[in-house]
Amino acid sequence: MLLSDNQKKIIIALADGQFHSGTELAKSIGISRSAICKQLKCLTELGLEFSAISGKGYRLESALQLLSKTSISSELSSIASALITALEIHHSINSTNSYLVEKSQQTKETGIVCFAEYQTAGKGRRGREWVSPFGSNIYLSILWQYQQGPASISGLSLAVGVAVIRALNDCGIQGVGLKWPNDIFWQDKKLAGILIEVSGETNGPCSAVIGLGLNFYMPNEKAKSINQDWVDLAQILGHNPVNLRNKLAAQLLNHLMPTIAHFEQDTLAHYIDEWRQYDCMKEKQVQIFMGQQTYSGVVKGIDDNGLLLLADEQGKEKAFASGEVSFRSS
Repeated sequence: MLLSDNQKKIIIALADGQFHSGTELAKSIGISRSAICKQLKCLTELGLEFSAISGKGYRLESALQLLSKTSISSELSSIASALITALEIHHSINSTNSYLVEKSQQTKETGIVCFAEYQTAGKGRRGREWVSPFGSNIYLSILWQYQQGPASISGLSLAVGVAVIRALNDCGIQGVGLKWPNDIFWQDKKLAGILIEVSGETNGPCSAVIGLGLNFYMPNEKAKSINQDWVDLAQILGHNPVNLRNKLAAQLLNHLMPTIAHFEQDTLAHYIDEWRQYDCMKEKQVQIFMGQQTYSGVVKGIDDNGLLLLADEQGKEKAFASGEVSFRSS
């Protein structure tokens, strides 16, 4: 759904998590009290949870820190800032990745950054939905143009994972690991996912859209539709770190932009040792699903090309370039 101007104003007014009377909201926005009530009912579709108490008014169940271009830009390093040609923040969008994939077909510009407060059709791997409630998480995509073809950015998702871990560590979030090929985990639960979509010539210029979805604070109602073990930063830290959202957005860009921009020159070799330090799958019993085939074994890490190494019952290792990995905590 597209947000109306009145809906945006209501969200901004209630973002502090305090009670606001219907009369106060109606007066500040310039609509009737009944219209305020109607608009709030519509906003529940976004995953926003409200309280309404007679004599007090309306309040969001959890305060929000809406993304701010000014706040994010003030936290950017000079290196990241120089690499960004456009920084866009959308209140509502179908998908940050889909938006930039479409834009990549219309421009050769590089370094375009897109955040969204809400996605109507958030994308995960293999066509899955990425649950995207309003203002609660990080939905980020970056468009970058590469000159040497898709083969030159093999392993980019692993390097991006390292960059995300660095940003989280800089914000005080520790104990986070990487699950091959492109997930960020904490205690065997998914915190974030990476989705890279590449288009262009096989041996020539190509466009890559690097997407990240990171669970910041997941409202209970929206969480019910997630069909795997997950975690958000609120659970990791023991509270909703509402004032951290713009800082984290900036730190992600501080680490992601140089990683993405220099990957053709640095290659995976620059990141592979650090990736191995964060590997949260090594020595775990897993299943790998590839089409109709399933492989079982123990993960032995990744090779120098970023392929997953799996040892079967006889100890024989097989390398995988792709596949869906399932594992359980012991």
